[in-house]
Amino acid sequence: MIVDVKVKPNSKKEQILKIDENSFEIRVKEPPEKGRANQKVIELLAKFYKIPKSKIKIKKGKTSSRKIIEIEI
Repeated sequence: MIVDVKVKPNSKKEQILKIDENSFEIRVKEPPEKGRANQKVIELLAKFYKIPKSKIKIKKGKTSSRKIIEIEI
């Protein structure tokens, strides 16, 4: 499954907003430094889908707020 994600780092609280079937807005507390926000996005998606973090990969947009993420279900 491929999903489109808009990430908002440095948020006051962490949450996942499902926009439609394959689009999310994810807010994380971590800053966008040294991949910490990306790592938290992967953790939140893993909890959301109840799968291991190893099944989630950022395919495009590692340094952008817009990301294309591949999820193996």
